[in-house]
Amino acid sequence: MNRSNLYYFSQLSFFILIFISGCTSKEVSPNISGKSDASIEEPIQYALVIHGGAGTLKREDMTPDKDAQYRSALDSALTIGENILLSGGTAADAVEKTINYLEDVPLFNAGKGAVYTADEHHELDASFMDGATLEAGAVGGITNIKHPISAARAVMLYSEHVMLTGQGAEQFAQEQGLDTVSNTYFDTPFRYEALQKVKALEKENLSLSRSSVYPDKKFGTVGCVALDTYGNIVAGTSTGGMTNKKYGRVGDSPIIGAGTYANNSTCGVSCTGHGEFFIRYAVAYDVHAHMAYTNIPLNEATHKVVNQKLVEAGGSGGLIAVDKFGNIAMTFNTPGMYRGYVKPGKRVVSIYKDEPN
Repeated sequence: MNRSNLYYFSQLSFFILIFISGCTSKEVSPNISGKSDASIEEPIQYALVIHGGAGTLKREDMTPDKDAQYRSALDSALTIGENILLSGGTAADAVEKTINYLEDVPLFNAGKGAVYTADEHHELDASFMDGATLEAGAVGGITNIKHPISAARAVMLYSEHVMLTGQGAEQFAQEQGLDTVSNTYFDTPFRYEALQKVKALEKENLSLSRSSVYPDKKFGTVGCVALDTYGNIVAGTSTGGMTNKKYGRVGDSPIIGAGTYANNSTCGVSCTGHGEFFIRYAVAYDVHAHMAYTNIPLNEATHKVVNQKLVEAGGSGGLIAVDKFGNIAMTFNTPGMYRGYVKPGKRVVSIYKDEPN
């Protein structure tokens, strides 16, 4: 081989080595959002995460007994969902049954513990989305369906629509054989007291902003996101809405892309917070979009949406999420959020900001 050919051969070898090196290297994004565990890129057997609302949740304002009640309820909800996933059940079943339980616990603003409207009754909303098919179902402003999340799933499975509201949604749910109750079933004394406090403040000073008339500034909603052994992600959200709401107000919880979103290619999300902001900023979908279009990991995406975009806009609340690898996010910009997750060998239940995620 002459000197000229040797030169070109050496140059070619150099560029081949550079090309191979570039193809096999991988950029690792930093942990900037307090993620629950190190980001992984190998699917795990299952993962399930829940929330019970975000807001001004401080240790000094919570009695030991009340704290224990919330933790026990969250832990029981995790067990229900985990048992379904461990037995080979689907993420859809795990999400529905877990939220059914939370809807039956008066502690949370969903189902039995729903807040009161200005007219002193209850209007409930829910949504459900399947990340494998992108099919979704939602109900809004229903008054007599015991488990709104089951009604939302029924809309997804058995109707040609995505969202049904009011009496039509109730008629459809009854035709599907779902349990009905009188509106008074959702009554609870402490929610009624909260309504009277809000009304008194509103009467005292009508110039108060909507966010300032709520004595405890809690955002009550329940949600669940699950990844099953088949690699499918499902998300669901259920709520009693906002205390003293008027005019048939509906928040983000039943709106696909705002309060709930699931896509097997990225993640599933369930939100809780000041719904008007979550609607305007399409929060649940935005987490997916950050992952899909900028290729950032789950917790970086939730941090950007909740702790940057929402904060800059003046929106309060949080979300839970699971990505396709089973990574968990429980991200919020309030003093606390009822939350917990379970995956093989690990279980976390937390309330306050300084607790583990």
